[in-house]
Amino acid sequence: MAANQEKIAQLDDPGTGSPLKGAEKQRRVLLVEDDKALRRFLEISLQRSGYEVVLAADGLEAMKLVLASTVDIVVTDAMMPNLSGYELCRFLRNSPTLAHLPIVLLSGSQPRQGSAEKELADEFLTKPVAQDDLKSCLDRLLARG
Repeated sequence: MAANQEKIAQLDDPGTGSPLKGAEKQRRVLLVEDDKALRRFLEISLQRSGYEVVLAADGLEAMKLVLASTVDIVVTDAMMPNLSGYELCRFLRNSPTLAHLPIVLLSGSQPRQGSAEKELADEFLTKPVAQDDLKSCLDRLLARG
């Protein structure tokens, strides 16, 4: 038992010869979802896929977080209180320092054909989204550059 605890402590300690030392930097995902249960499910799914997750409960909170911290990609619900995912997308696309961020928009319904709102995001996924589909989408967008 003590040997197992020592191995766990070594994994957590960056000063040891841990296999995690020198590993590729985790990519940071800003996850914006107002439904608490779904936000927790997606957080766990993303963490299991190897991402570091920053959480926001609505678009306004996300806006503050993205201005104060560094993220690599944004996954946002479309319909939320205070500031919708569409409005968050517009804010990001109009910001000279944030326009480069890939955005995945999640919605419970399909976008209307020819909808300009769909064009704000790099990808549009319909909820419920499968963990593998979300991971594939994020991997593809982050590989682009």
